[in-house]
Amino acid sequence: MRSNYLLVAAAVLMAGCTATKKNDSKEPSIATLGTEPISTSEFQYVYEKNNAGNEDAYTRESVTDYLNLYTNFKLKVKEAESRGLDTTTAFKRELEGYKEQLAQPYLSEKSVTDQLVKQAYDRLSQEINASHILLTLQPEAAPEDTLAAYNKAIELRQRALNGEDFGKLAQSFSQDPSAAENKGNLGYFTSMQMVYPFEDAAYKTPEGQISMPVRTRFGYHLIKVHSKRQARGEVKVAHIMVRSTPGMPKADSLAAKQRIDAIYKRLQRNENWDKLATEFSEDANSAQNGGELPWFGTGRMIPNFEDAAFALTKEGEIAKPLATPYGWHIIKLIDKRGLPPFEDMEQNLRNKIAKDSRSELNRTAFLKRIKAENNFTEDATAKTAALSKANADLLQGKWSFDANDKGLNQTLFTIQGKPYTVNSFYTFVKEQQRPRATGTPAYAMSTLYDAYVDKSLVEYEKANLENKYTDYRMLVKEYHDGILLFQLMDEKVWSKAVEDSVGLKAYFEQNKEKYKWGPRVQATVISAANKELLSKAQQQLATRRYPVKSANLPDVLFEQNKADLTKDATLKLNEFAQLLKDNPALSLDVNGHADAREATAKENISDLRTQRIVKYLTEEGVPANQIKASALGKTKQAGPDNTETGRRRNRRASFILYSSDVSALADNLNANNPLDVQITEKKFQKGENKVVDAVNWEKGTHTLQQNGREYLVIISEVLEPAYKQLNETRGLVISDYQNHLEQQWVSQLRQKYPVNVNETEVEKLVRK
Repeated sequence: MRSNYLLVAAAVLMAGCTATKKNDSKEPSIATLGTEPISTSEFQYVYEKNNAGNEDAYTRESVTDYLNLYTNFKLKVKEAESRGLDTTTAFKRELEGYKEQLAQPYLSEKSVTDQLVKQAYDRLSQEINASHILLTLQPEAAPEDTLAAYNKAIELRQRALNGEDFGKLAQSFSQDPSAAENKGNLGYFTSMQMVYPFEDAAYKTPEGQISMPVRTRFGYHLIKVHSKRQARGEVKVAHIMVRSTPGMPKADSLAAKQRIDAIYKRLQRNENWDKLATEFSEDANSAQNGGELPWFGTGRMIPNFEDAAFALTKEGEIAKPLATPYGWHIIKLIDKRGLPPFEDMEQNLRNKIAKDSRSELNRTAFLKRIKAENNFTEDATAKTAALSKANADLLQGKWSFDANDKGLNQTLFTIQGKPYTVNSFYTFVKEQQRPRATGTPAYAMSTLYDAYVDKSLVEYEKANLENKYTDYRMLVKEYHDGILLFQLMDEKVWSKAVEDSVGLKAYFEQNKEKYKWGPRVQATVISAANKELLSKAQQQLATRRYPVKSANLPDVLFEQNKADLTKDATLKLNEFAQLLKDNPALSLDVNGHADAREATAKENISDLRTQRIVKYLTEEGVPANQIKASALGKTKQAGPDNTETGRRRNRRASFILYSSDVSALADNLNANNPLDVQITEKKFQKGENKVVDAVNWEKGTHTLQQNGREYLVIISEVLEPAYKQLNETRGLVISDYQNHLEQQWVSQLRQKYPVNVNETEVEKLVRK
């Protein structure tokens, strides 16, 4: 409820009622609350945000009404602040969480994101077939290792340009484990399927050419682009699979082939696809759904599976069996679709880009901008001295520094004149260091320095967002006020109205004229698909006792010649008792059974059993009128095998559950079609039901036809206008009582903090 309130109710209660600074004494005030002024500019900002599109905006009535609402809102916030609700740890924690979320759009480069989203979408219309050679390299590798890998990549590229086969070079030198089998060939791929630097280079490299070395987090790549084609879009297929994996015994492999061929022949005879998929497909994830797979495009499946799927052209067309490393497949085409419009994909692409490697481009551009905007200045001498303290301990994650070093107070850099010292940088290094398997201490220290600069810039920017961006400042204040308002409104209005039963009842009694029934009838309305069903419903309605067919109550078993309840029996009966007590409309038939071999007693054993059960249920609090007992006597035959198990099944009590609710009758009549019969039994007001309104409001039975349905309306009582009981309109009364409490509270606040409106300033906002 709270998050919704902050996002929605704050809008209703003057969303954007926001200004962080107190009104400057020189700035005109449109109103004062006690001694606190509300500036005209603050109110104008809020008013325009919430009323700019309204037809009556800027009329005197509109401005005056909104100012009244706004001052009420500000009074509540002022009261919350006066009580110190904005100083609690819980409040501060909650507000900081919202500020973190609100800050995110301001901590990125929107123009860069927009370009990346459009680029990704444009590239999705094209697919690339390429091979690559990978020379692995850690992201934090030392400069000398990076240079060595780059030079090796340049050497291999030159060999390929001189005529050596790229695939063979990949087999020999690529450190991608799959290259030994596929010669570095990646098949077709499209945008968002590779890390961004790799994708970018592939799309920029012409067909038949080899890229320059490309650095990704995996290392250096050489990319040879074989071909480019228009994207094939996406396809939806179903498949039937028989498992057959490389290396399995030849006999098993042959059996799998014979099995898939047999299934294919049955499909050619037009046997039902879904049944065959359910029965024979060994893909457990899809077999029960007719073998249906999610939509997929290029690069999402095994290449030959993809090719076979996209080769199908007609809905329902079935491909011949094909083999993949997972087994044999028969594929059926369900549907195909092209690339969706940009508007449909934009948000999904933005979400992906936020998590994709290309987001680094955004971050780099953002850091470059805020460096310039915040006058980042670096002391090169101090930086060199600070970085020189790196040693081998840093590579082990054990580096430390001398807290008495006089150089710790030196300034490394400033952001808008704010100094960042060597001491704060070294503290960051101690916290962030970790063991490194590669690189040098100097390179590790330099990397940590860059990270410290980036972190400091972002933190400085975050801390100054409210001063830099009016919209952000307003949003933060809106959430600030919304949290406070929620806490106080809950205490003063919402929870109080629900919990104050005495006050609620008193309010209801004082305002009974607001809560009256108009003319009503107590009626039963039966709607049926035809006259036969209507007649059947009318006949059964009179019994007021309808079997609950959805209930499948278990039997209670007894030992031979015994009526004692076992532990298992009492557990079942406890459940029955609770069910009956919770719903007075339910009743239970208890039927006693006896085996023909049970000895004759003074009293029939089945009678004893039903009596014992009825006694137990009534002792558990079930009203006697909800239980009906009968003994069905002895069963002569235990079962086909006449076993002891069969005989014991006959030494039991069985149960049938009934309901007096007409919904149970409707369920029984709708066994073949859930829309055959609908039955409603209640008090109806005018305008509530068109069928009831169409008949004369007199006691008796009325029939009519509407919209192809047969209707029976049975009016049992015509009710005159009357006062409602509290339980009949509790929700509305609570809502009205909440409004009453809020009005009382606002009146008290206006006495505590008198509101004075500056009509001259109001007049300045009125335009018509």
